[in-house]
This record gives sequence, structure tokens and C-alpha cells, in this order.
Amino acid sequence: MLFYGPSGAGKKTRIAGTLRELFGAGTEKLKIDQRVFMTPSRRKLDLNIVQSNYHIEITPSDVGIYDRVVIQEILKEIAQTQQVDLGAKQRFKVVVINEADSLTRDAQAALRRTMEKYMANMRIILCSTSTSKLIAPIKSRCLLVRVGAPTDDEMTSVLQYVAKKERFTLSDEVASNIARDADGNTRKAVLMLEAMKMQHPNLSETTMSIQPAKPDWETYCHHVADMIVQEQTPKRVMDVRGKLYELLSHCIPPHVVLKVRDFSIAVRIPVLVIIGAMPETIAERVTDKVDESIKADIVHWAAFYVCPLLFISPASVTGANRMSD
Repeated sequence: MLFYGPSGAGKKTRIAGTLRELFGAGTEKLKIDQRVFMTPSRRKLDLNIVQSNYHIEITPSDVGIYDRVVIQEILKEIAQTQQVDLGAKQRFKVVVINEADSLTRDAQAALRRTMEKYMANMRIILCSTSTSKLIAPIKSRCLLVRVGAPTDDEMTSVLQYVAKKERFTLSDEVASNIARDADGNTRKAVLMLEAMKMQHPNLSETTMSIQPAKPDWETYCHHVADMIVQEQTPKRVMDVRGKLYELLSHCIPPHVVLKVRDFSIAVRIPVLVIIGAMPETIAERVTDKVDESIKADIVHWAAFYVCPLLFISPASVTGANRMSD
């Protein structure tokens, strides 16, 4: 099976429900192990694995270009072992692969071969945000399940349910504000509710003055966007570059940074150099504050530069930042 959809739409929740339906409540008894894998060049790779007696959950993309090694070893090991629980409803084990769309082509080819060879003892569930990066042979061998982002009304219902379970009252106005700012991400909405509850113990007030809490990194991105709009000088370019290094060195993904809606840049050619290093969060904020004639350029260059940014590691960013200092 292949579950795909935007972040926070509920893919992993549906996967957990599927596993529970197949094997029962035993799938909720999880443990985390750290496995060490050896590459052909004798390099050691550490990877955290979440597993129960009935399934195993891995994120091979965490090891970068060596994901093929993880795919081959884990799947071969699982496929060659029998189900140890004689009372299990199913005789096979399930392997859940997160971020399947981030797998390299070699890893996807290895996955395709394994899917064909070991289906007697193993089933595979893939989880991804998109199917565009997956090779056709994998998609053709999977049942595709699209998980769409929830509506604001659906997220409001979820927030009210959480508030009821935690035994506090949440006003409809506050719930609607959180749902709107969460942008279809239920996980983000619940985290925002938790942060607001810590800041404002009484959320039952029907007042619009209580604004949803935003993550620190998002506020930081908005500040960077405002800096770009306010001034376009060589000094400001260096200041903005330093702040972008700071975001990347704290493991905020580049594509997330450039995606923030409030990113507004009001300059044309000089700012395009800066935008190239900015996450989408920043780019969107900038477009809210600039003239219509340059919005297309901003979006174009943000998309153009976000691809190479995906290959930048936090360590390399930290080193570059020190050199610039």
C-alpha cells in the first residue's frame, strides 16, 4: 500500500489504524532500537528503528545516499524470518517505510526487487507526500491511498475533541483561528493548541484577541522577510545570509523555510540573490508585500534555488557560517 498526501493530513494515523485492524492492539506496543549498517566502503551508518512484534517502521532517507543498504538489509532480514507469534491474525510482518518519495533511484530499484521476491512473509506500506518521485514499477505494485488535507471545519472538530479529552473548554473562535493558521496540518494545529493552552489557561473566552502561537522558527523567517523588504544593500544581504545559515544549522528544512506564507520581499534583481537562499516560508511572505510585477520572479527564483538547498547538511552550513565570520 502507498499512503500519500500533505504533511499533517493523517497518513500515519491511517497506517496505524490499518495495522491495528490487521494484528490487533499488539501493534501499539512499540520499542525503539538503533541499528548499525555497514556500507561497501566499510562506513558505519546508525539508524533508529521503531518496531513491534508485527511490524517495523524505518526512514531510510535519514542515511542519505546509503538508503539502498538499509532497504536491502532490513527487508531481507524481515522477509527471511517467520512470524514468532503463533496467535497472530496474519502470518506475515509489515514494513512501514516513511518518506518513500525521498528514496534514491537505487533504493527504489532494490525495493521493487524485494517486493517481488519476499511477498510470502512480508508486506510493505509506503508513506510519502507525493508520488511524483517514485518509479512507476513501485506505484504499479501498490494500492494507492490518497490522504487529503482536512478542512478547517474538520480540524476544528479535532481540536474540540482534544480539548474535551483534556477536560478544558475551547471557544469556537479560538479553534477556528488555530485551524486557519494551521493550513491543513492537523499535527501543527494540535501543537499550536498545546502552546496556546500553556500561554492562556482560559481558552473558553470568546475573544478574538487570543492569537494562535507560532513556532519560533516561523517568526524568525517572517523577520528575515521583513528585513529583505525594508532595505536592499550589500550589508543587508550579509545580514540575511547569516540568519538563513542560522535557520539551516538548526535543522529547519530549506523547503519549509521558503514555504512560509508570510515571506515578503519587495526588491527585484538584488533581492533575487537572497531569495535563492530562502525557504518557501520567507518567499511567500515577501510576495505579500511587493508589487504584482515582480511576484512571479520571486516565486520562480525561490523554486529554482530550493533544489540545491536540499543537499546542504547542517554541518556544512555551520562550517560556512564560521568561515564567513
